[in-house]
Parts: sequence; structure tokens; C-alpha cells
Amino acid sequence: MQSHRFTQFLPSSLPFLVLLLLIVFIPTSSEATSREAGTVEIETHSAKTSAGEVVEYELGTLFVPENRSDPDSRIIGVGFARFKSVVQPAPAPPIFQLPGGPGSSYLMRLEDASSGELGQFMGHVNRLRQIGDVVFVDQRGFSRRGDVLSATADFSSRPPGEPSSLKDDVEQFVTFAREVAAEYKDGKVDLSGYTVKECAQDVNDLRTALGYKTITLHATSFGSQWSFAIMRLHPEIVARALLSGVEPLDHAYDMPSYVFAAIQRQWRFVEAHRRFKRYLPEGGMVEAARVVIERLEREPLAIEGQNRKGEPVKVVLGREDFPSRDPAQILELYHGHYERWARPSSGSSQGGRKMTLIGPLIDSSLGVTPERRHQLWTDPAIRYLGRDNFSAYLATADIWPSPDMGDDFRRPVLCNIPVVFAQGNWDTSTPIENTFEIAPFFPNSRVLIAEQGGHGVIEPIARQHPEAWKALELFLLTGDSSKVPARVRLQPSRGFTPPRFPLEE
Repeated sequence: MQSHRFTQFLPSSLPFLVLLLLIVFIPTSSEATSREAGTVEIETHSAKTSAGEVVEYELGTLFVPENRSDPDSRIIGVGFARFKSVVQPAPAPPIFQLPGGPGSSYLMRLEDASSGELGQFMGHVNRLRQIGDVVFVDQRGFSRRGDVLSATADFSSRPPGEPSSLKDDVEQFVTFAREVAAEYKDGKVDLSGYTVKECAQDVNDLRTALGYKTITLHATSFGSQWSFAIMRLHPEIVARALLSGVEPLDHAYDMPSYVFAAIQRQWRFVEAHRRFKRYLPEGGMVEAARVVIERLEREPLAIEGQNRKGEPVKVVLGREDFPSRDPAQILELYHGHYERWARPSSGSSQGGRKMTLIGPLIDSSLGVTPERRHQLWTDPAIRYLGRDNFSAYLATADIWPSPDMGDDFRRPVLCNIPVVFAQGNWDTSTPIENTFEIAPFFPNSRVLIAEQGGHGVIEPIARQHPEAWKALELFLLTGDSSKVPARVRLQPSRGFTPPRFPLEE
């Protein structure tokens, strides 16, 4: 998927939504206000691997100012977990693993995992423990050992007989942002403290509190962006970095043409599939997509059908409903088979939907440079993908209280920290072109392309290519990336279901 961070607020399955009710959820903070900034509290826990091995680890809370620019800021908690290296003293700097999102937590994954998921998680941890201590860090504002900032809103489905409308979606998101900002304006929570710079300072404070001189960064997606912020603000503390799903500081919103290039790489795979071939026009998926988008541009497509209750419904597909990520749906529309759209789910979404606030706070504050904004808005692939990946956040950047990070911070600078960029060429969330753009600014970097890899390829590489993983282990251990291959081929990161309708002879 394209980042589509907006859709964590407005689900893509209901593209036209009406905001009915907003209730702000005040965070479930620990007693952080009575703690001293820069200190930690640590408990001992244990987890069992899939092989039955019991591994002890530390589960802790780091106490930090909510807003470091405010001398009277309250103190908040940020969770972390530390797994000590198998070898002591550890042979290499500790590996700080940073989650994606914004709005993701390895600690929550650890806490909520089933026994099978926990075994897989611990397998990943144990690989890294051969190299050094492993430290998982929560994001401020999304940590059960501190605050989980969220809001609850009720939505209903778009009016029947109308196509998707990005304009209406953006207007609703603007209303949402204003309501949340007003609710928090005079409260105890300072939303202006939730930025990627503050997250970077949290990592540095944790490094100091745990007694480490330098650290290794290991991250995917927003975690890689967070890592770039750390390397920008505190290059002296980073020994090396292994980054996947690469998201530079000026790339919070994905360039549509880069995403579309990844989609077309998937289409080439589909075109070689014998069960797809008979549905393809001359010119392949590109031609099918062109024909479908032209039809939707000329006029919306009205489809008569029934919902699950047997009631008659009319579904209208417009240009913004183009199913760019599903080749089977594109081919169904190309051949005039509308069966799946003629059986929509009935009714509106029920109850409130809780939505994390850390995403829009961090992303809208980080924003983009003026030149990238112009490129985003005028990119030719907008015709197929639209502007829903960035329109809402650009429209609300001045509403969210988190301050703008500035163009000087967003623009890349030369950095000599050794980095390995491991990137899947099927990644439609953080496309491989992101890596190609940022790698030249890291002269001590190496790029590992994972063909058919999706968003985040370190784990698939470790499972499917042990020799490549050994080279990455050597890099994490010593900083030597010379053995890292330039390219590996993974099993397809996603599957494709071909159309099932019969073709006329």
C-alpha cells in the first residue's frame, strides 16, 4: 500500500465518510509527573522461545520531558525493553530497534503475542543477541508505559449513489484536527511535544540512562525516518545503522510515481502468471489500467446490485475509486464484470473508532520541503493513485499543535555513518526510489535490493538467505558491509488472485 496514513482516520473501505461524533481520549499516563527526567525504572520479565528456551529481559520506563522547549513541561513515560547479549561483555554496540508507524510498538507486540507469535518474535531477538544487547524503544504518545494519545470518532458510510470524494474526506479531517487541537489546547497534555526530534532525543536520553557510549540503529519504515533524525541530531552516538522500508526525512509522503513503479513491477509478475494471461489485453496490465481510468474519468460507473440483506443498492465508482493495487479488480472492470461491486456490505460502521494521534502529530510537523510538495502535487501518477496519501495532512499541518521541523532539517546532508539500506522493490509503502535518493548522501553505505520484497525485508532475508543474513550480522558486529550482496531474490511478498469470470470466445 501507499503510505495512506490518512486512512488510519478515514478507512479506505469507506472513502466518503461523515464525521458524526468526536470524543477525545485523555491519555492513560503512569505516575510520570513525579519522576525525574532522564531516569529509568526497570522490572525483570521472561519470555519463552519456540524451542522452549526461557529468556529473561528487562522491561522499563524512561522518564522524559513532554516538551523539552518548555522548562515547566510535565514528565511522561516512554517504554523500552532490553534483552542482554548472549556474550558478555557484548562484542558490539547495543542494537536499538525502532518501530514504524508512527503508532506502532514492539512492546505491545511482545505483550499481546500468542505463543506462536512470541516464539517468532524471540527468534528475531535471539539472532540479534548474538551481536549485542537488544533494546526496543516505544514512541512517545504511543506507549502503555506512558501515554497512548488517541481520539474516538463515529463514522457512517458515504451516501448511496455517490463516488468517492477526496475533497469531502479532507474537509472532514480538517474538522477532526480542529476539534482535537481545541480539546487539548488548555489541558495537561502538550501536543506540541510530539515530534520526530523529541523522539530522537528520547533515544539519546535512553542511551545515556542505560550507560551506552554508542548504539546501532535497526529500523523499518517510520523507524528508519526516526533513525535519520537521530543521525542528523546526534551523529556521534550512532556506530552504524541497518535500515529497511527506507523513509528519509523529506519523504513522509510517498511520491505517486515511485509507488506506481512498484505496482508496475508487481504487474509484470502477474503478466507472467498463466491464470492471468488470458484476461490480459494486448499491452498487458498497463493497457487495462489505462482503459479503466479513462472510462472512470469520462463518467462515474453506476452498478445496480443487492446488499447482504437482499435490498437493492446502487454503487457508483468514480475516478478516485480506481483499484490500483488489485490487478484482478482492474481486469474485472476492464472486461465489464462488476459482480464484486454489486454485492457491497450493508449499513454504516457501528460504534466509535479509536485513532492514534501520534501519526498526524509527527507527520504533519515533519511535512515536506516546498520543492517536494510541488512534485507531489503535480506528479503524473496522481492520475492512477490520487492525492489521498498526502492531501489531508498537508491541509491540516497548521492546525495540529506539533511545530514545523523546518526545511533545513528535512533536506539531506552528507553523513559518514556506515549504513546498509535493505529495500524491497515491491514495497509500495516506502518505494525503493526513496533509497536511491538518500543513499548518495551516505558515502559509507551499501544498498541491498530484495527482489519481490515488500515493506520491510530483514526478516524474510534472514529466513530465506542465511548467507546474506551472515553478511548483515558481520555488518552489525563490525560495521563492515563489504560482504553484503547487492541483490537477493525473495519469495513474492504478496499473492495475487486471478479473475474467475469466464471469457467469451
